Amino acid sequence: MITASLEQAGNRFELLVQSVTDYAIFMLDPGGVVISWNAGARRFKGYEADEIIGQHFSRFYMPEDQASGIPALALYTADHDGRFEAEGWRVRKDGSQFWANVVIDPIRDPAGHLLGFAKVTRDLTERRAAQEALRESEERFRLLVQSVTDYAIYMLDPVGTVTSWNPGAERAKGYRAEEIMGQNFSRFYSEEDRLAGLPSRALHTAEREGRFEAEGWRIRKDGSRFWANVVIDPIRDPHGRLLGFAKITRDLTERRETQKALDEARDAIVQTQKMEAIGKLTGGVAHDFNNLLAVIVGSLDLARQRLAHGGDISRYLDNAMTAAERGATLTQRMLAFARKQELKLQGVDCIALVQGMAELLRTTLGTTASIETHFPLTLRTAHADPAQLELALLNLAVNARDAMPGGGKIVIDASEIAVASGERPDLTEGSYVRLSVIDNGEGMDAATIERAREPFFTTKGVGKGTGLGLSMVHGFAQQCGGSLTISSQPGHGTTVSLWLPVTQGDDDWTAPAQPIEEMIGEHAPLVILAVDDDDLVLMNTAGMLEELGHTVFQASSAQEALHMLERGTVDLVVTDHAMPGMTGAQLADSIEQLRPGLPVIIITGFAELPPHVSGRLRLDKPFRQADLARAVASVNHSLSSRTAAETTGDILPQR
Repeated sequence: MITASLEQAGNRFELLVQSVTDYAIFMLDPGGVVISWNAGARRFKGYEADEIIGQHFSRFYMPEDQASGIPALALYTADHDGRFEAEGWRVRKDGSQFWANVVIDPIRDPAGHLLGFAKVTRDLTERRAAQEALRESEERFRLLVQSVTDYAIYMLDPVGTVTSWNPGAERAKGYRAEEIMGQNFSRFYSEEDRLAGLPSRALHTAEREGRFEAEGWRIRKDGSRFWANVVIDPIRDPHGRLLGFAKITRDLTERRETQKALDEARDAIVQTQKMEAIGKLTGGVAHDFNNLLAVIVGSLDLARQRLAHGGDISRYLDNAMTAAERGATLTQRMLAFARKQELKLQGVDCIALVQGMAELLRTTLGTTASIETHFPLTLRTAHADPAQLELALLNLAVNARDAMPGGGKIVIDASEIAVASGERPDLTEGSYVRLSVIDNGEGMDAATIERAREPFFTTKGVGKGTGLGLSMVHGFAQQCGGSLTISSQPGHGTTVSLWLPVTQGDDDWTAPAQPIEEMIGEHAPLVILAVDDDDLVLMNTAGMLEELGHTVFQASSAQEALHMLERGTVDLVVTDHAMPGMTGAQLADSIEQLRPGLPVIIITGFAELPPHVSGRLRLDKPFRQADLARAVASVNHSLSSRTAAETTGDILPQR
């Protein structure tokens, strides 16, 4: 019964061994002769059982291994150590080779006598090929990284310890591999960056966001600094566990210095262009102002001579005033160019404005150019400053005339255009009045059109213009919320169009100018403090106020004005804005603290005043006595209303 059971167990074991095809499992006698053979052995080695049983197992080894005694050594090791395991090349029946893992175990009887050996062989050729391919790939990558000298490429462990180093890193940072491996990468950062926690923040950012990139100063081994671009990427295993970081650093010091030099050169060019522009401005403006000053000085000189002999000087005074007004117009051009022109925006009837300019256009343009107008039956009002719009149209008309040296026709066209959202990059959505000045003159090419709006650019001869005309019109249109467009072709004339937004809501009504004589007698005289750092302007302003019947005290600085107000009181302060030490706006703030409610008129030639003083009364330069009188009269009216209200309050019954 026991014998039968053992026989059945042996049969089952033999069936198990014979069923295995992925392993060669066979037995050797104590001398190494094959005494059993399974299906896996037949599959790996190519021998049938009757071909190999009785043969020595050394035939599976390479000739050089046989010559070295490797088969006998394997049996000896298994017999004495209890096990032998190795990997190596083995030979099939057909002479082909395969990479095998071999395990040999001794088989002994219960008494310990050696009966033979159990040999298990596994074909690892595919696995070895994959490992070899991986090794070759890793070697190629290592050679690639080690060949890069322009980039520092190295690895960090999860806490920032350097675990690899390439020649690029040695070249950039100065450390040899044996000096830096095992050190924390924070030593490449400056002391202030380390104290700020920048190295650890870089690793946390790379781990959290998948990448970190920055530029900054880094420190070499010798303590010198270099400007670096740094990229840090996390390295993870297939399960997402963080293994470390790949860090790539590039030395951008030379590029940064080059860029810095380029920026400095560009700034120098810009400065040169600014100086050239200033030179053109001063040249053109000086020419125009010299002409005007020649008229003013000559007329006043003649007036003084005639006055000494009792002659009539009104003609010379009129000439001087006309020249001064032209100077004011030139100043307005420059302010428009600088976008610092004060505009009195209101609803403007463009048709009526152009019709009102008919005589001015005829006398200015002369007889060589004829003028036509093309207007619709109705046109909504445009949001603009009427005086500056007249000046802009006059500029465009003069340019059109100059473009037709042999004479021609100028057309002034008006229409209302609706602009959709995104239709025009220079205009917002809404309705616009388009005023166009059209000539049939020489026209312009694309390059000239491109530069036409540039300040100081002119196609006219030297001394025939400042080049501010179109720039002034362009600035005026933008201040109004509109735009300027130019359409032209050589030989086919030019169309310059002003786009002005249509007035929204009711127009502000402007009262007709009141005669100065009425303003003088209408209100009581005031005690006024006039402040200006320019003695001539101060004397002129004080003289105008005294002629209006007011008592005037003068101060040549804001500080002097405050000292005077500390010693006494006045009804009104008239101050210039642009003064050294303390501006007129700052003086007004100080006066409000010292004398709350004391009215202040600020005289300025610029549009910009601090926002908190925008509600104060202002007077724009240059101004006439009538303009000053109207400003003072408005203050006088406010003072009278306040006094009346206070008086009424005194007689009201107390509650």
